[in-house]
Amino acid sequence: MPEVTIDIDVDDIMNTWAHPILDDQNRYLILYGGAGSGKSVAAAQKLVIRMLEEKGHKFLVVRKVANTIRNSVWSLIRGTMADWGVSHLFKINKSDMDITCVNGNQIVFAGLDDVEKLKSIHGITGMWVEEASEVLQEDFQQLDLRLRGFTANYKQIMVSFNPISITHWLKDVFFDKRKPNATVVHTTYLDNMFIDDEYKRTLESLKEQDPYYYMVYALGEWGIVGNTVFNGQKVTDRLSYLRKNPNVVKRGSFVYDYVNERIVDKSIKFVEDDAGYVSIYETPQPKTPYVIGGDTAEGGIDNSVGQVLNNVTGAIAATWKGHTDTDLFAKQMYCLGKYYNRALIAIETNFDLHPVKELQRLRYPRQFKREVFDEISKTTQTKYGFQTTRVTRPVIIAELVAIVRENVELINDIDTLNEMLTFVRNEDGRPEAQEGKHDDTIMALAIAHKARSQQRMTLIEDDEGEYEYSGAFGRTGY
Repeated sequence: MPEVTIDIDVDDIMNTWAHPILDDQNRYLILYGGAGSGKSVAAAQKLVIRMLEEKGHKFLVVRKVANTIRNSVWSLIRGTMADWGVSHLFKINKSDMDITCVNGNQIVFAGLDDVEKLKSIHGITGMWVEEASEVLQEDFQQLDLRLRGFTANYKQIMVSFNPISITHWLKDVFFDKRKPNATVVHTTYLDNMFIDDEYKRTLESLKEQDPYYYMVYALGEWGIVGNTVFNGQKVTDRLSYLRKNPNVVKRGSFVYDYVNERIVDKSIKFVEDDAGYVSIYETPQPKTPYVIGGDTAEGGIDNSVGQVLNNVTGAIAATWKGHTDTDLFAKQMYCLGKYYNRALIAIETNFDLHPVKELQRLRYPRQFKREVFDEISKTTQTKYGFQTTRVTRPVIIAELVAIVRENVELINDIDTLNEMLTFVRNEDGRPEAQEGKHDDTIMALAIAHKARSQQRMTLIEDDEGEYEYSGAFGRTGY
């Protein structure tokens, strides 16, 4: 077959945000967001370009239900070919709904409900799963397993969808667990330079008509289903802002020398690492007091979390989140506290006393203190760490709810905001994480705000030197 030269200027036909996906070779290309963002168009465009530029392809394009294909992905791909003036290079089989390029490449279409057709399709080199939020996780896993073996070009599954529910398996698989071989692209109608003004107005009108639809189809954020404790609109607006305005100054972990069972303070260093446990939103500011709230993992897949607050502004300055043993968590909190001007540390003691004891053994100078009445001695004792009880829990949560409602801009951590969207009231009215979700960052943040009263809230004057705002720390009980 003689070689055909096709001149297509992507600047004229593609949204700017879509240009990088043409070169993306990760196994999973996740295109999600609001309606009218052009994500499905971009997927169709990339597929047509690969059909024209590469050889040896059989692409599979799927939706949940077969009879929805003809008026969606089938029409979109054919329309892309027509718009680019390349339809003559393809043979269109309307009855079986497959498309063959003059170079031998093929696109086949199937619904996940069309089992017999799927069984007959072999040799797949790439896929596009449209409206993936309609697809069961088991079905997607079967599709994933079919993309195997040697191919001349890279193998990729494009996944496009609107984020209809924050509890959906797609969020768990591609967002909460962060696959290293997945590229995630978030877009809304504001990213689509080809959208018309009338459609923009239609989407924007949803803000007053239906908060859920506005969240999912205008902002492209995960939909909230249920009675959330935190103001969903405030949280979603903040999430949208942070996605467009990334605020992580640096990410990494602390390293240190450990000599004679002690951390050598002068050896503490922050090492930047994209896979590190610490996200820093504000580097330590001179003369500024900080507070750290800590929540230790209760086993399983829970995280241990440390939330750092600038105690003058109340804003999150850093978040430590990860899986580790409690003694190592305590050492990281030690380093985090030293890094943030010897911050006051308040770690929850309900599940494990070890971090509090370890901080004291390491001679950390500032821990949160609580007064406890001892029934035996009839005396009041001072103990370290925060105790979450049926009395204190609703109080700290209510205070955090008010902060989110009035000053959501203080929440700089995306993981914390995401947890707030799945923090709901159960049938008994008790605030808790939805089944399968977590509240580690929420509780650590609530504890940090509660501990603020034991740390000064104004800048340190030059003549104050090494201040000890919350008093001397002698030997105490637990």
